[in-house]
Order: sequence, then structure tokens, then C-alpha cells
Amino acid sequence: MMRGESKAVRRWLYALGVGASWVATAALAQAPAAGAAQGYPAKPVRYVIPFAAGTGNDIVGRLITERLSRTWGQPVIVDNRGGASGSIGAAFVAKAPADGYTLLHCNIAPNAISISLIDKIPYQHSDFAPITRIGAPPNVIAVHPSTPFKTIKSLVSYAQANPGKLSYAASTPGTSPHLTMELLKLRLKFDIVHVAYKNAAQGTGDVIGGQLPVNITNIPFLVAPIKAGQLRALAVASAARQPLLPDVPTMQESGVPDFEVNSWYGVCAPAATPAALLDKIHADLMEILKIPEVDKRLNELGMPPAPLTRGEFDKFMRGEIARWAQVIKSANIPKM
Repeated sequence: MMRGESKAVRRWLYALGVGASWVATAALAQAPAAGAAQGYPAKPVRYVIPFAAGTGNDIVGRLITERLSRTWGQPVIVDNRGGASGSIGAAFVAKAPADGYTLLHCNIAPNAISISLIDKIPYQHSDFAPITRIGAPPNVIAVHPSTPFKTIKSLVSYAQANPGKLSYAASTPGTSPHLTMELLKLRLKFDIVHVAYKNAAQGTGDVIGGQLPVNITNIPFLVAPIKAGQLRALAVASAARQPLLPDVPTMQESGVPDFEVNSWYGVCAPAATPAALLDKIHADLMEILKIPEVDKRLNELGMPPAPLTRGEFDKFMRGEIARWAQVIKSANIPKM
């Protein structure tokens, strides 16, 4: 509102019989919101990554927090709170003070899948204020080179003819790789057995070693072994081919229309965090993602920046919650 407009509004309110006390009260009510971001942060900020150190989310989270510390002139301290597919860390942030000093590295597992998969989960989407999505790396299906499978179609055809004889390595139930395969099974009507691993690196290692024939996980874990010939990539679950694996077709190119799954991640805060603070954090993150070194590093990791506005991210997350709830129900996946 321009200065002249503010005076005109006051005159209009007086003409309607609204007293000066109401105008003063309204101005005071707006003052905390307008000034909430001034001087923020005045102390260290806790950034909860709900996964163990060394994971893909941890690597990206630390890249972002290092830059936030520079921007804010205050330490942004990483707090790794792994467990239960990220829901332990998410639950901690959901109950934290809504003052901008506790942020969550939100992710598809705790903030979309677990809401439907974990029984009596102690939070819901409404307990968070989405700030922005940072990236959305896709999952990749790969096989050991000794297998005869060179396409998704050949893998699925074999699994359809030999139900339950194929197994695949993926991280724990309720993670994005696991449910990506469950979604594919629902779409193409085949059977393959999930062998769960505590982390993606362990599962990928066993497929490289020949203990299992099929692997599905996030793209950063598979680029090196695929390029080294230790694994053969069949498809990426993204809308477009990936620069790090330009010769690998998408699921849609492989004959599975409208199939896109990304292990997205972003930044969230407790739900009641003032809008002015959320706007400031969002604006600062947007500037960080424009830094050439940050953009380059995220692309090198196979996690190119994919930011959204606060409203867009909220809508996106709600859509993901509904999508995975339907998959969990249709696949008869028991609650944890």
C-alpha cells in the first residue's frame, strides 16, 4: 500500500464510523507479521535432516546449510535424525517452536509416503509450512550385466511369465524406490520380490556383486556403476532423459505412459511459522540456488535445482500424499 493510499483508507474507515481505535489495533496486529523477518536469524538455526549422514539428502542438505550460514551470518547447524523412513526427524520438527529456528529437510518418504504407511504417525501435512522444493532426482531401474534384460519390457515380460522368481534390491519399505517398483507392478501386472536394505549403497553393492539381479534407487547412487559397466540401466523414472545418463530411456519412452517418480526434497518449517519468516527463507533459498557453484554441484549429483513457490510446493506435496496413499492401498502394503 502506498503512503497516500494508506491515508485514504483511514479516511474511508472513519467515514464508515470505524473509530481510530480499530485502525490502531489493526496496525498493531500487522506489525509483528511485518517485522518478523527483521533481524532474522539472530541466533543459530537448526536444520533437521531426517536421514543418516552421508546419504543423498544429507549431502544436499549440507550444501544448502553451508550457503545459508554465509547468507545469514549465523550458523545453520545440521541435525541428522534418521529412522523410520525419515519420520522421526519430521515428527521432531512438527512439534518444534514455530519461530524459524528449526527447519526440516522435507522429503518424499516422511512427508508424503509415511503419512499413509505408518500407523498412528504423530504428524500430518498440516503440521508443516512448505517453503520450497529444492530438487527432484528420479529413480533408475538397473540390472546386473549378466542378466538378459536390456529393456523394461524384457524385464517385465520375464517377471510376468515367472512370478516371484525375480528379486530386486531397494531401500526399506516405504521409501521412494520401493514404492516406485510397487507402482510399476500395479501398472504392468507382474510380480517381483522386494529385498529391503537399510540404505541404497548396500543394495546397489549387492547387485553389482551379483547377489541380486535388479536394483532400483535414486540416480546419484547409480551413475558411477552404470558408467563403469558394473550395472546396466534400463530406464529412468523422469519425464525427460537425464544429462548424467543421456543414453538411458525414460519410462515413457520404454512404453509406460505417464510414469514419473522423483525422490524430491525441499525445506519445510513448523506450520505456525510467521509468513514473513517463510517468505524471507524462501527468497534466500532462491538466491542460493542461483549461485553457479551450487547449481553446478547439484547437477553433478544428479539433483538439478527444481524450486517452487510456497503455494506451488504445498499443492505439490498434497498431490504426492494422495498419489502414494492410493498406491499403498491398491498394492495392499501393510501399515508399519
